[in-house]
Amino acid sequence: MRTTGRTKRKSPVTVVLTALAALLGLVVVGAPGPAAAQAREAGALATGLHIGDGRLLEANGNDFVMRGVNHAHTWYPGETQSLADIKATGANTVRVVLSDGHRWSKNSPADVASIVDQCKTNRLICVLEVHDTTGYGEDAAAGTLDHAADYWLGLQSVLTGEENYVIINIGNEPWGNTNPEGWTAPTISAVKKLRTAGFGHTIMVDAPNWGQDWQGVMRANAQTVYDADPTGNLIFSIHMYSVYNTADKVTDYLNAFVDAGLPILIGEFGGPADQYGDPDENTMMATAQQLKLGYLAWSWSGNTDPILDLTIDFDPTRLSSWGERIFNGVNGIAQTSREATVFGGGEPGDTEAPRAPGTPTASAVTATSATLSWTAATDNVGVAGYDVVRISGGSETTVAASSTNSVTVSGLTAETSYTFAVYARDAAGNRSARSATVAVVTDKGTGTPGAACSVGYRVVGDWPGGFQGEIIIRNTATTAINGWTLGFSFADGQKVSHAWGGSFTQNGGAVTVVPASYTSAIPAGGSVTVGFNGTRGATNTAPTGFTLSGTACATA
Repeated sequence: MRTTGRTKRKSPVTVVLTALAALLGLVVVGAPGPAAAQAREAGALATGLHIGDGRLLEANGNDFVMRGVNHAHTWYPGETQSLADIKATGANTVRVVLSDGHRWSKNSPADVASIVDQCKTNRLICVLEVHDTTGYGEDAAAGTLDHAADYWLGLQSVLTGEENYVIINIGNEPWGNTNPEGWTAPTISAVKKLRTAGFGHTIMVDAPNWGQDWQGVMRANAQTVYDADPTGNLIFSIHMYSVYNTADKVTDYLNAFVDAGLPILIGEFGGPADQYGDPDENTMMATAQQLKLGYLAWSWSGNTDPILDLTIDFDPTRLSSWGERIFNGVNGIAQTSREATVFGGGEPGDTEAPRAPGTPTASAVTATSATLSWTAATDNVGVAGYDVVRISGGSETTVAASSTNSVTVSGLTAETSYTFAVYARDAAGNRSARSATVAVVTDKGTGTPGAACSVGYRVVGDWPGGFQGEIIIRNTATTAINGWTLGFSFADGQKVSHAWGGSFTQNGGAVTVVPASYTSAIPAGGSVTVGFNGTRGATNTAPTGFTLSGTACATA
């Protein structure tokens, strides 16, 4: 396990419960007034990335929607290959953790210049953030936004001229849960300090309450902060973790900003549950796609709490279940990311849709999955990817995305009939007509014969009366596992209360787990991770035996 100073989701249970009740009753952001309109007009005249009519735009006026991840550069300065690996997932943006020297080792101007160059080489928009401000007012080790602003002034010589490629996130989660109303004035002051010094970059500001704004301070004061930027080139960042555990909380918050014409993105978010709740990442991603808002998942690798690692040990071939969800799931990066046009991506003048793909065919059909293949579509510029849909009656649901003309659809039900079809899309977002359909009937649920496996079980969090468990299922065979059922038993009366990565059912001490769509396939030599929150008594003995689709597994 790696140890870092990663972003803390610090919300004591009693505080969060109170906050959740208050979240929906916050003052709604008002419609932008004349000052805001003038600021946006000025911002539209800026060079490089800028805000126009509440949207993040490129210099050519093309709408740019961030789709990417966070990367902990300041704690892992040797992991620079990660930028190329992040790009290979289809991401168009990376948010890079830096330090101003207040809490961690200061990233020098030469180091920052190198990071910017590597972002550009890998065709990634680079969001640079100072992490030392995290939880100011509650965490005694945190630095101020003013100190962070001074750090940016020291980087001005290496950032000037990079306005097309760099967004400045002044300070990460710059206020804790203590007196968060104190956030507004120093945020305005830091923005003004950078503008007075001549910075023309898009500036990003994080919310208080450890980024989650559950008391609504940023929401209530966003117009005031926005109006204080004479260029209007400012975007708000909300961090969504366990406070945002229902669809209503997610959509209410994001729509309040959009309705007010104020720019916003989800600058950090997580999906796995913790002891405070279970974030609704599906609604976060779906709403971001619907509203065309950016999102940046936390984080590539190296967390002290590894359930938030998108990759295992910075290895892009070892995606966690969280990584599979972000990169390959519905509304994920593979499906929705578009490269910035400053790198030649996007093709803003392209209005011609691809031709429809060929009729898909099914192979390797199991009880819970099927591999679909089709003749590739053609396009006047180039096909960027494919969306696979399930058709039921007159409706269709996206079930998978792929950059090639083949994909495995998992998470299916045994002995069930399905109908699938495929769309092609190009870099400009044009979508083809739908392909012809293919009918698939899944096999009986007989398991994966002869599957070789090992299972690792550990408690990653413990508190009075409850705990958080993690289970890593490894495929030690030479062929892939497509669909599985995990079985094990608790000995001390433990009960599963919330889960992610799969569906848990329990009968007495016996627990059965079936996968989510993004954990159903386990490649040869690969692994998937599922997790849960549970209740316990005084004793919490770990399970001693596991089966996968009826086959006994080794323990790791």
